[in-house]
Amino acid sequence: MAKLSIKGLIESALSFGRTLDSDYPPLQQFFVVMEHCLKHGLKVRKSFLSYNKTIWGPLELVEKLYPEAEEIGASVRDLPGLKWKGRGGEVFRLSFKRSVCDEGFCSDAPSEFYEYHALMMEEEGAVIVGLLVGLNVIDANLCVKGEDLDSQVGVIDFSMYLKNEEEIGNKERNVQIAAILDQKNYVEELNRQLNSTVSSLHSRVDSLEKSNTKLIEELAIAKNNIIKLQEENHQLRSENELILMRTRQHLEVTKVDVETELQTYKHSRQGLDEMYNDARRQLRDESQLRQDVENELSVQVGMKHEIELAMKLLQQAEKAQMEAEDEDEKYAQECLSKSDSLQRQISQKEQQLSKLKIDDIKEANKALQGLVWLKDKEATHCKLCEKEFSLSKRKHHCRNCGEIFCNACSDNELPLPSSPKPVRVCDSCHAILIQRCSSNVPHGSHCIFMGHKLYICLSCCSAIGSNVNMNSYWIE
Repeated sequence: MAKLSIKGLIESALSFGRTLDSDYPPLQQFFVVMEHCLKHGLKVRKSFLSYNKTIWGPLELVEKLYPEAEEIGASVRDLPGLKWKGRGGEVFRLSFKRSVCDEGFCSDAPSEFYEYHALMMEEEGAVIVGLLVGLNVIDANLCVKGEDLDSQVGVIDFSMYLKNEEEIGNKERNVQIAAILDQKNYVEELNRQLNSTVSSLHSRVDSLEKSNTKLIEELAIAKNNIIKLQEENHQLRSENELILMRTRQHLEVTKVDVETELQTYKHSRQGLDEMYNDARRQLRDESQLRQDVENELSVQVGMKHEIELAMKLLQQAEKAQMEAEDEDEKYAQECLSKSDSLQRQISQKEQQLSKLKIDDIKEANKALQGLVWLKDKEATHCKLCEKEFSLSKRKHHCRNCGEIFCNACSDNELPLPSSPKPVRVCDSCHAILIQRCSSNVPHGSHCIFMGHKLYICLSCCSAIGSNVNMNSYWIE
């Protein structure tokens, strides 16, 4: 039926013209037959509420293979009021309208959409695709609404495919008549083209005749101009010969005059050369004399500059010597004054040092006499912070006052007159000793206070009374 429908549609289009309307019965039956072919052997897709058997799945696969089919699918999706079951028919109608039926009717149908016995899986499907290629020459005016597609009747009318012999004969006659009419139209069109060609050739011949006449006139004018130019050329030649003859005569006369002037110039040039040589010799002698005078003058000027420079240097040397003598005298006086002041400072420092040594000895004796070494059993609390002693808070003696303190209150070390090395002292004794050292000890040029540390030079350490075998010591 698909073959009959396609052949009948092609024959009808050739008989009545190649443009068909949407209400043409063979065209409507063709769409119905194609939908039946596409649905033959189509697998049923199960949904949540019912079974669905639609050809939209294979058509979506065709969209991925052909760009034209993708545009048709997008156009069908944008149609308003079109239900799901009418989309397949609309896709095939748009394919027929755009003359791409052979692309939309894919013969390589996948097995995921069709059963193995389906028409699209057989060789007949390829035959139908080949017949669809012939439909690309037919134009169709299709204007179908979405409601019409959804209400299409899927019944094939077999009556239009059952024909008798008389209809077949009429059909052949109609075909012959159509061929004769086509030939007549071709002959008329050819005759019309020939007439237009003849008219264009006539107009071209007229234009060529006009241009030929114009060229003949221009040729006559050119010939007259050539004759005039030849006459002018002959006249110019004669004038040129006359001028050339006169020029030659004038050239001969001029040549004689030039030779005479040349002889005169040679005689005068010889006398001028002798005068020039004499003047050049005199100039050379005068230049040599001037050069000797300039050399002698430059020597005298150089000697004058050297004498002036020597005088300036001598004056500067005398001035520098006087300034150096003045500075030496000032420096000697300053050294004498500094030496006197240093001697006085040394004597003062020695007196202070002896006094401090005596005070330190007295202080040490006093400390030894008044020092009471407190026993461990007598102290239960720290004397400074008054915290109770325990296993974690141990007892420590201050080597200066003899009292017992905790580690936090006696974490200081200072050298004492009675001890050559730094010993533990409490915070109170540490503050008193530091204040005493900073106020009474004569610090030298190397004693430095930095933060809470006092860096004491060797002389100051000996003044304090500690036996230190190093260049400097620090008190914390």
